Amino acid sequence: MLVSGLSFTLLLSACGGGNNAANNEPAAPANTGTTEQNTNDTAATNNTSTGSPLELALKGEYKGTKVTMFGPFVDADQVKFETSIKEFEEKTGIDIQYEGSKEFEATINVRVDGGNAPDIADFPQPGLLAAVAKTGKVIDLTNILDQEKLKANYNQSWLDMATMEDKDGNKIMAGIWNRSNVKSLVWYPKKQFEEAGYTIPQTWDELMALTEQIAKDGDTAWGIGIESGAATGWPATDWVEDIMLRTTSPENYDKWVSGELPFTSPEVKHAVEVMSEIWMNPDYVYGGTKSIVTTAFGDSALPMFDNPPKIWLHRQGNFITSFFPETAKVDEDYDWFYLPPIDEQYGKPVLVAGDIYAMFNDRPEVRAVMEFFTTGESIKSWVQSGGVIAPMNDASLDWYTSEADRRMAQLVQDATTLRFDGSDLMPGKVGAGTFWKGMTDYVSGTSTLDEALAQIQEGWNN
Repeated sequence: MLVSGLSFTLLLSACGGGNNAANNEPAAPANTGTTEQNTNDTAATNNTSTGSPLELALKGEYKGTKVTMFGPFVDADQVKFETSIKEFEEKTGIDIQYEGSKEFEATINVRVDGGNAPDIADFPQPGLLAAVAKTGKVIDLTNILDQEKLKANYNQSWLDMATMEDKDGNKIMAGIWNRSNVKSLVWYPKKQFEEAGYTIPQTWDELMALTEQIAKDGDTAWGIGIESGAATGWPATDWVEDIMLRTTSPENYDKWVSGELPFTSPEVKHAVEVMSEIWMNPDYVYGGTKSIVTTAFGDSALPMFDNPPKIWLHRQGNFITSFFPETAKVDEDYDWFYLPPIDEQYGKPVLVAGDIYAMFNDRPEVRAVMEFFTTGESIKSWVQSGGVIAPMNDASLDWYTSEADRRMAQLVQDATTLRFDGSDLMPGKVGAGTFWKGMTDYVSGTSTLDEALAQIQEGWNN
């Protein structure tokens, strides 16, 4: 692959220097109390080149070095991620050794506690990162990345969500956001949908009427699956979060995420009951309710592409297109519509999510990679391939190759309320623990709704 000098010239102009702006030298690495760190400190002191870590990397200062990274990207997502960093690796000579695992949530704590943390880890759940940050093993990025440039390139809400507590209760910048997605979407087979005479619902009542009409026509409306290895259950939490934003106030949503509003509250129970009107009706779900727990989330949308379609609706974030058939064409074979509002007083809320990258080992080349990840260039090829919304302000709308993706970006801009995925913000024991399991038990029928909500709440109590 030929490296584009122009793209990296533009990248250099967009990248920030280190916080040590007076002499434009990279700040000395934070003290982690290890022998390896002392070696790195010496290397940083002896480096006489000027520029931020990323600028130095692009000058070839760190050629031949390796940066390890661990995260949840596997299969198609891993290919897209590795493609997005290929040009950076070729230009800098830094080898980013990425290891993807479907069991990331169950493995990262073991690796950190065992002293085998990667240089960089990709956390799809900020709550899980918050728990790890409290061990004191996550490196504070406050004095490593140029904060003014970060504020210019990110909406403040992203930076706020990256602020967490260390083991002493001090506020630190625990990570940086690289990939985001919009969750309040319903996918459908566009051509067949229009041929059947169906119309896009603008309200929840219209959505339920469409669901019932499809059933009366002898088909099944929804494709739903929550199986995801150690993370089984997470798609159910997304539904609850989206409905919470549509049935109660943003303030209550925030209280719920922070633990002030319990899962056993009427507000949360009502949200699950609204969800259950679809999920617990075997006429509305492909394979029936019992199939939801055993169907892999990535497979649950695929019947939409059968001819004729076996499902007509699939609620999922924009990343799901990575699981669609390669031959399927957006805006032609499939499209999306906004998950309709329920109570008009809460407007048109949008649920978002994303990946936050944390740094565990402080070396110059690791700093360079982290700085690169704060730029739109780091995700450009992924944006161009579809299924990703860049959270950086320097990411051009022209990069989006479909009208569907551009509409998503517009949806986020026009949202009356924008909130991050609730389970991802909750402590890992809740958001990536009892919430997943409780919803799985409820959908499988092993727990009643009240029992499941009480079980989930125990995650907070413990």
